[in-house]
Amino acid sequence: MTSAPRHHHDVVVVGARAAGAATGLLLARMGHDVVIVDQTQLPSDTLSTHQIDRSGVVQLHRWGLLEAVLASGAPAIRQVSFTLDGQTTTRDIKQKAGVDCLVAPRRYLLDAILAEAATRAGARLRLGVHVDGVRVDDTGRAVGVYGCDATGVPIGIGARFVVGADGLRSSVARSVGAEIIEHRGDAGATQYAYYGGLAWSGIEFFTADRSLAGVFPTHHGQACIWVCTPSADAHAARRGAATRAEAYEALLRRAAPTLAARLRHARRTSLVTGMLRTPNQLRRAHGPGWALVGDAGYHRDAIAGHGISDAYRDAELLAAALDQALRGELAETAALAGYAGQRDTALREIFELTCAMAAYPPVPTFTELHKRIGRAIETEATALAARRLPGRPTPASTHPAATHPNPSRKAPHRLRTRVATHEGEPL
Repeated sequence: MTSAPRHHHDVVVVGARAAGAATGLLLARMGHDVVIVDQTQLPSDTLSTHQIDRSGVVQLHRWGLLEAVLASGAPAIRQVSFTLDGQTTTRDIKQKAGVDCLVAPRRYLLDAILAEAATRAGARLRLGVHVDGVRVDDTGRAVGVYGCDATGVPIGIGARFVVGADGLRSSVARSVGAEIIEHRGDAGATQYAYYGGLAWSGIEFFTADRSLAGVFPTHHGQACIWVCTPSADAHAARRGAATRAEAYEALLRRAAPTLAARLRHARRTSLVTGMLRTPNQLRRAHGPGWALVGDAGYHRDAIAGHGISDAYRDAELLAAALDQALRGELAETAALAGYAGQRDTALREIFELTCAMAAYPPVPTFTELHKRIGRAIETEATALAARRLPGRPTPASTHPAATHPNPSRKAPHRLRTRVATHEGEPL
């Protein structure tokens, strides 16, 4: 569509979860007129194992939101164990880069905390909005989005910039023709379920041939129990089992027999979900009047557990670039090119290590790659902690109402995973 609507906002962000809510939050704190739209309602769940490593925790702390995440009931995780060949090594999470814990909050709470913070900062949040595409002017520059609201009524939202933060199957990326500039395979699978009834002392990793499994303690005394394998192994397990749950349990017994034995005394509280094929890819990050952030622009195998941290890091990079363009400090093309360059540099080391791990090399090599990812994350966290904070942070509320935008609604306790928002090969 080529008709150019009047600019109603500085920025329209499509997607209100990790990357989108964070981008909108930071832009609003910098004084810009931002509207964030999402086709879902919040709070609601999404496909994610949702552990946040130190890089992401540093971002939450810098933005003044870590206290609210912990107040929501997400346990502060201060211990990590690694099991290989029946031997377990346990390490404490030390104070570094300003934080002394990790967290793995459920996404229906985490995403809503950020969306609430964005609205407190002045961003407009419009839920139940389905975006069909990006509206462009006669020069081909993005000037807004069009779609419909929850009742099917057509809507258009004009803005100086359009941000696609709408996941792997991004309608923004598709509409602007943002091509994949690097594809590194999609042969890894991740499956998970939630269990209650046991005490979880911290994060646990179990390394075995062609697999990595683990435990992420989360809300309500439960834990996310996950297993990563090659896609071929996941498909083979599915063919040899009567149900999805049986296939997942068979893989878990092979990857982490001691964990599987413990789970016989636990209670599975959810369905088994995940992705049987997870792309490792980068899209072009920007174009005239538009930019991509989060999974819309960069997606990697879940084996590294770095997705939320990637989203938070890149949201800050993009918000800072858009602020420069909106204030006239840099030309639009220079500002967005700067964002793309910073993004591509920042993601490179962990992306390469993730791709190498997702090929499931022999266990000694796999284990060394896992250690190198850990060191890279620690280095990244230190660098993020030293960055100048964009905008002026609003102190995070610890009141329960801060955990989701509408305090009159209680967060649901049943999974409502929106597999349809993911490409690749969902379960």
